[in-house]
Amino acid sequence: MTNQELQTLVEEISIRHFQKPFRHKAYFNPRLRTTGGRYMLGSHNIDINGKYLEEHGLSELIGIIKHELCHYHLHIEGKGYKHRDPEFKSLLEQVGGARHCTPLQKTKKNRRILIYSCSKCNLMFKRRRRIDTKKYVCGKCKGKLVFKEELMQES
Repeated sequence: MTNQELQTLVEEISIRHFQKPFRHKAYFNPRLRTTGGRYMLGSHNIDINGKYLEEHGLSELIGIIKHELCHYHLHIEGKGYKHRDPEFKSLLEQVGGARHCTPLQKTKKNRRILIYSCSKCNLMFKRRRRIDTKKYVCGKCKGKLVFKEELMQES
């Protein structure tokens, strides 16, 4: 689905379910990670996470759009547009919008793990970030830290 097709879908849902026009922009935002969509208070635009369409299909996307349109129409009318407001909860129930998104599948990433050891007591340290071995010492015996190896681990 393109941004133009998304714009058309949002406008149709707005007219059909809210009987009000959507006069701003709706587009896919690839930077969204943990949320299905976002209504921008300043610009009145709606960002949608395209991964929800890919993983869960059109019905999940429509639920997200209805949720964001509830924020949009209530904010423009000067009513309670926040999640905790009774007006928002009531409108969301009327139009059948999604209260929460279905979680996305977690993508597995390879993370590097750096292993350091103490030259005195042989205590092992696992870190994701590099340690300056000239500056830091072992917390147990104050011995010198030595870099051992770098591992790649799925998380």
